[in-house]
Amino acid sequence: MGVLVGKKAPEFKAMAVVNGCDFKEIKLSDFAGKYVVLFFYPLDFTFVCPTELHAFQEKAETFKKLNCEVIGVSIDSHFSHQAWLNTPRTEGGIKGVTYPVVADIHKTISRDYDVLIPEAGIALRGTFLIDKAGVVQQQTINNLPLGRNVDEMIRLVEALQYTEEHGEVCPANWKKGATAMKPNQAGLKAFFSK
Repeated sequence: MGVLVGKKAPEFKAMAVVNGCDFKEIKLSDFAGKYVVLFFYPLDFTFVCPTELHAFQEKAETFKKLNCEVIGVSIDSHFSHQAWLNTPRTEGGIKGVTYPVVADIHKTISRDYDVLIPEAGIALRGTFLIDKAGVVQQQTINNLPLGRNVDEMIRLVEALQYTEEHGEVCPANWKKGATAMKPNQAGLKAFFSK
């Protein structure tokens, strides 16, 4: 598994369904100047996946306030995405999801982000936090049965923005409003003395 942290996020251009119904070709570079949470999921019309897509949608306004775009990706076609987006939640669908859901039908995006399971032809649950300059700042890869924590992604966006703004580092379990520290020995001692 490749580590992309600290590297430029691989560019992509692909068809997506946006606003729950419209087809649009998007590129990662369309979101330059914004933070991006790019997440991969295995397949449309499955089981853990709709819980994740809805969880991201439920926090969409929080991400927007953080100048952060959410983008979902799977190896399904944009037609499959649209059909799933037209399926009610009560029937296992993702109706109501408005952020872009990208079609990686050729599996190039999944391969570039090193989340593709070649023998299965699907992606692991990869999540990438990309900064405003297009650099990957965090990545998490979950195996297929393990759903991700959307609140943790919000915490990570907030931590990244805090470090950029204040030049301090965020210790373990840091949350917005908590004490951070200067990235030196004196800062560590001051942190532990509280």
